[in-house]
Amino acid sequence: MYLFSCKFQRRIAMPNLDFSLSVIPFYNITTHAVGDEQPATSWAGVFSISSYTPYFNVDTDVVVDRLMSSVYPLRGDFFSKIGANPDLYAPVWISTTLVFMLAALGNCASYLMKKKDPSHQWLFDVAYFNWSAGVVYGYVLIVPAASYFLLQYLGSNGSLIRLWCLWGYSLFIFIPASLLLVVPVEVFRWVIILLAGSASAGFISLNLRTYTEGHDLMVWVVSVFLLQFSWLSY
Repeated sequence: MYLFSCKFQRRIAMPNLDFSLSVIPFYNITTHAVGDEQPATSWAGVFSISSYTPYFNVDTDVVVDRLMSSVYPLRGDFFSKIGANPDLYAPVWISTTLVFMLAALGNCASYLMKKKDPSHQWLFDVAYFNWSAGVVYGYVLIVPAASYFLLQYLGSNGSLIRLWCLWGYSLFIFIPASLLLVVPVEVFRWVIILLAGSASAGFISLNLRTYTEGHDLMVWVVSVFLLQFSWLSY
């Protein structure tokens, strides 16, 4: 990777632009504690897989404790728990599990509807995977990234990796909730949506206060709360 980076830099020389693919510790720009000065570094490390290695080095008991915090937001400040060691292992696992569950449940619902009408043959629909992957991965990547750039623009020291970690864990409660939504009782479904949506949205909103202290960002926090709450309903 280093030799390739050197050759790449010699062949393409453009003023004021850095297209280097060399290994740069990308995690340095994200593992600082809230309120600390963010060290300056290059974004080129985002293209290096090794830059993300530290975020997958996490113990099982740590992941379980963070999962419990996402289910019960009042257990304490999430950013204080992760400290300088945010992980992407659980967010990736949670998102991928949710993708497969939504696709499977979508096909299951389609099968039950087609089963009532013998004239229609049921076929497994792969499109459910495309839909669920687009919704889940798009949400967990784009919304935290947009929040990060908003915080940077408003002068608040945000951390992209820490926000990805926060949003990833916030989706955990949707896994058991999606299973309970299979129960064909409308009132019960709405109760599950209210409980899961409130817990997930509250988890994010309460922890975003760390970044909003001293800044007039209440409208943004409320918007994030409503967006997270409506995500399960969608």
